[in-house]
Amino acid sequence: MSNPQNYNTHMNSVSRWFRRHLENPQVVTLTLALLSLGLSIYLFGNMLAPVLAAIVIAYLLQGLVARLERLGAPHFPSVLLVFVGFISFVAMMLFGLLPPLIRQVSRLVAQVPQILERAQGLLLRLPKEYPNFLSEAQIQEFIAGLGSEFIRLGQPVLSYSMTSLVALITVIVYVVLVPLLVFFMIRDKNRILSWLAEFLPSERQLAGIVWQEVDAQIGNYVRGKFWEIILVGSVTFAVFSMLGLQFALLLSVLTGLSVLIPYVGAAAVTVPVGLVALSQWGLTADFYYVILAYGIIQALDGNLLAPLLFSEVVNLHPVAIIVSILFFGGIWGFWGVFFAIPLATLIQAVLRAWPGAPLPPAPETPAA
Repeated sequence: MSNPQNYNTHMNSVSRWFRRHLENPQVVTLTLALLSLGLSIYLFGNMLAPVLAAIVIAYLLQGLVARLERLGAPHFPSVLLVFVGFISFVAMMLFGLLPPLIRQVSRLVAQVPQILERAQGLLLRLPKEYPNFLSEAQIQEFIAGLGSEFIRLGQPVLSYSMTSLVALITVIVYVVLVPLLVFFMIRDKNRILSWLAEFLPSERQLAGIVWQEVDAQIGNYVRGKFWEIILVGSVTFAVFSMLGLQFALLLSVLTGLSVLIPYVGAAAVTVPVGLVALSQWGLTADFYYVILAYGIIQALDGNLLAPLLFSEVVNLHPVAIIVSILFFGGIWGFWGVFFAIPLATLIQAVLRAWPGAPLPPAPETPAA
């Protein structure tokens, strides 16, 4: 049975810790700001999706605006030039990349039965070669599950219709509202931040320290991820096209987007790449060339490109990254996955900035 006096001493220490921090106005301000932000995103995440998209794009473009200003260009012309470049890039993606991408998705979904049939024939050889490890029933169950998953993922693309009023309104909101939000965010960033600061107490130095670090990290992260997607996707498309792989554009886009989910994304995209190559060539040298090339691209991305692009971002342990992806992705879906690393960085910044003064000595307890 534990000593009641030791228990009381422990509870007194905990009580003094809470009392000391709750009496610190800077700690209270930071805590309330974090709770308000988290609850707003959790409760109104769907409604705030255009705002979140605009914030991501604004962080991406803000770096270009700052670079032009460092070269001597005035603020508004820099904003206008970067914004026009952004609109031109979006138009090029919408009218140049999206139509062939949709066609390849439709073709792939239509060919899923043939791809799975070919893959099944090849995979069914494995139980004969390794009867102690695999059975024919396991292979058939795997193929059936994979086929249903392919069809489930591709069905929204085929059934999507612009005649839907909800879909039309969503497109209009993103096409019109998001660019407007981006323009005003990069033009009036300082004014917006000053306006938001008016709602915070004057004792906010701790929150300011955390914000400065997180603001820089999110900016570096968004810009780094953009260039990582572009470079990985472009190199993958060039390599797959050179090897003659079907659906090279679609698979390269998937490979580029896979960098949004570290470790997990690369493993997940291996399945469609392997299945398409397997159905096209079988277990031949061409199939192994594609798998080898994909592995080399992912290795170069993880060991060379990502460290180079994110050299200024706070390093996080791989376990922390995976846990952050699972946790925030489970709470906020896509945006949770996308912001998993910045949110983990936020937690790290809060822990580093949190007052770490030692607890005052506890009063001596008389011996029992």
